[in-house]
Amino acid sequence: MTDQQDQREHRHGRRAAVLGSPIAHSLSPVLHRAAYAELGLTGWTYDRFEVTEDRLPGFVDSLDAGWAGLSLTMPLKRAVLPLLDEVSDTAAAVEAVNTVVRTADGRLLGDNTDIPGMVAALRERGVERVASAAVLGAGATASAALAALGRICAGEVTVYVRSAARAAEMRGWGERLGVPVRTADWADAAAALTAPLVVATTPAGTADVLADAVPSAPGTLFDVLYEPWPTPLAAAWAERGGAVIGGLDLLIHQAVLQVEQMTGRAPGPLAAMRAAGESALAARTA
Repeated sequence: MTDQQDQREHRHGRRAAVLGSPIAHSLSPVLHRAAYAELGLTGWTYDRFEVTEDRLPGFVDSLDAGWAGLSLTMPLKRAVLPLLDEVSDTAAAVEAVNTVVRTADGRLLGDNTDIPGMVAALRERGVERVASAAVLGAGATASAALAALGRICAGEVTVYVRSAARAAEMRGWGERLGVPVRTADWADAAAALTAPLVVATTPAGTADVLADAVPSAPGTLFDVLYEPWPTPLAAAWAERGGAVIGGLDLLIHQAVLQVEQMTGRAPGPLAAMRAAGESALAARTA
């Protein structure tokens, strides 16, 4: 970014937003606005819009030069792919985009910051390398988790799923990502908790039944939920002395990368974004 561009964008600002359905619960506006304040980008705005798959093409077509980018949540991460001019290798690997940047010449670039965000959240807690791992669930977040584990896991990843179709899908993702994947039935999910690293990607409430099965000396749990928090599984894990990484950690780290891409300012203000996110989440649960 040139000095002239920097002065113009500081004065007039840019727009960004998070899209999804449902979207009212999203903490992304809190995080991005905190980053803009810390960076002195007084004219920048970040909003949230309820957008379904059928409305996404029209919304993307409406983006003008005032837009810096978009954050995408479900169910839009795959629906956006045909609307983009270019997709990063990271996003293409899992066929999911959570970040769209609009360039000065109007091109739309897609990326996935969930994957490096997961890796960064783990490394922040000292998890650089593990011998093996387990994943609970088989949705879009699970495929991102496989991609992240491919960067830090030396051995096999066991994925616990509810159906043969989901099992086949996750094995397919493992082959595509170069990650050795073994699938197991959800009925045996308690066995996952003995892995040195467990990544829980299931919807709220699904893994609650596993709380009583947490071993006496657990490893690290990465539970991607942030509301409600702590989950029963995370609470039981912490009570037994295990390390717990939550969904807010992931949300913050992936948002830091989004801010860097959309504003051209690096490094993103991690501390300010974390403080804002923790404060907002605490206010919701008070």
